[in-house]
Amino acid sequence: MRFNVLEHQLVPEHRLVAEEEAVALLKKLRITKDQLPKIHRSDPVIQVLERIEGPIEEGRIVKVTRLSGTAGVSEAYRLVIGR
Repeated sequence: MRFNVLEHQLVPEHRLVAEEEAVALLKKLRITKDQLPKIHRSDPVIQVLERIEGPIEEGRIVKVTRLSGTAGVSEAYRLVIGR
């Protein structure tokens, strides 16, 4: 990778969610992992996270935090899937 996409001003913060936190989150939202929006392992953000965190397996959850002038802070979650 020649460019870290997480450093770009238009890319929101992405963070890998710990397994214990993921279980609590799914219980709180009353959903299953399959109901989350997906993000591919080939996505540039996931590739950068893998350089930071190590290999990221399918089924892990990534938290996306966006800052907005009107909405304040918005949190979304994505399920990592294969190609």
